[in-house]
Amino acid sequence: MRVGTILSPQLRQQMKLAPQVIQSIEILQLPMLALVEHVQQELIDNPVLEEVADEDEKNEPKTEEQKTFDEEIAEGKNNEEQKEDEEFKKLGEMADDWGDFYSQTSVKRGDAVDERDRKQEALENTAAKSISIQDYLLGQLSIMEVEDSLAGICENIIYSINDNGYLAHPLEEVVESMETPVSMEEADKALEIVQNMEPLGVGARNLKECLILQLDKRDPDYNIAKELISNHLEEVEMKKYKLIAKKMGGNLELVKKTIDFIKTLNPKPGSLFSSEQIPYVTPEVRVDCVDGKYEVTLIGDHNLPRIYISPFYKDVLNGKGYDLDTRRYIRKKIESARWLIDAIEQRKGTLYKVAAKIVEMQKDFFEEGLLSLRTLKMQDVADAVGIHVSTVSRAIAHKYMQSPKGVFEIKFFFTGGFMNADGNMETWEATRQKLAKIVNEEDKSNPLSDEEIAAKLREMGSDIARRTVTKYRRSMKIHSSRKRKEED
Repeated sequence: MRVGTILSPQLRQQMKLAPQVIQSIEILQLPMLALVEHVQQELIDNPVLEEVADEDEKNEPKTEEQKTFDEEIAEGKNNEEQKEDEEFKKLGEMADDWGDFYSQTSVKRGDAVDERDRKQEALENTAAKSISIQDYLLGQLSIMEVEDSLAGICENIIYSINDNGYLAHPLEEVVESMETPVSMEEADKALEIVQNMEPLGVGARNLKECLILQLDKRDPDYNIAKELISNHLEEVEMKKYKLIAKKMGGNLELVKKTIDFIKTLNPKPGSLFSSEQIPYVTPEVRVDCVDGKYEVTLIGDHNLPRIYISPFYKDVLNGKGYDLDTRRYIRKKIESARWLIDAIEQRKGTLYKVAAKIVEMQKDFFEEGLLSLRTLKMQDVADAVGIHVSTVSRAIAHKYMQSPKGVFEIKFFFTGGFMNADGNMETWEATRQKLAKIVNEEDKSNPLSDEEIAAKLREMGSDIARRTVTKYRRSMKIHSSRKRKEED
């Protein structure tokens, strides 16, 4: 038997997205901050792209008959450079001169706010890096008068504190991990030093210790609060106030007063120094009510650099003195710039059409609030606008809408629901709002069970099961009826 390789050509059809289509899809789903960063990077990578420096030049098309002063300078420099035989070197110098020219000849605007440096404005609007709980504690330790032997132990304890402010490992393990032998007596002293630092409650080994550390020993009710935390914390959670007062042999009103104070203590003191980054939201769509009608405006692109293709590089393609490779390179960059500009314009048009249709379909929400939010699918908007449902999904991805009712992520307006008793579709969000209203208005001394809440919802037209009420209640972080009960 003979073994070998054979070349066998095959003919087949295959769909493949063009590069400009791929770029349009990527641009469409980018949020505004990411799009600004992308355009700024393109300005660096693509030499034929220029940023409009003057407000008047943004809307004024550049034609062959209406050449601006900067184009004439560019042409003059081009004629001089053609006399030399260093095209690529002069092209680089020309790009540098172009930026310098715009920085020197930009027209001053009447509004002083518009004259601010963009980089300075970006720095002012950038959130400072948050300090960690460990750095904050080490800063306090550095200005305290602590014995050298204890300072080293304090540092190890501080590095063992987690983001919630608790000691993450038993004190014995912290001592064993130290290179220098340390007695438990010294470790206890060091831990006491750390626990006396701010924020109050830091360095605790459990919740009870954390709350007790936040009590003031000079408070006349200190002993009552300490006993409540040490021996009755579980009963406090269950709101068994009468039982607690009976066990402590104290006054019920004093017990309630002390419990109210305990509720003000911070169970996670380290959360004040959370390293979690809070996302910066920039609404791209604004909805205004004008003469009873809701108008949609795109507002997110005011920070987007206004770009155009430099006429100088257009002239390079038709001019003489540049070799074939240079013209091919410029032609490729011009095509890339055109794709980018077209993709940005297409993004604006798609986002506007989708947002306008959402506002039209959710008009009752903007007039009456959450209870009037209607069920809406992306396919409904896609069919109404005449685009594919995946385009709607990309257009609303990570984008926000500013409206008279507040700022919402656009995907918030797409929600499912069920058929209520009136035969109309009701959203899950509207049902959750009804549930919250029922709980807020209930008798706190005799709170409603999930079955009773379900019955009241059925009276309001929302026919849902008890287990659905339980699921919603838990997702809304509403306690059970036993924990909601408040004794007189």
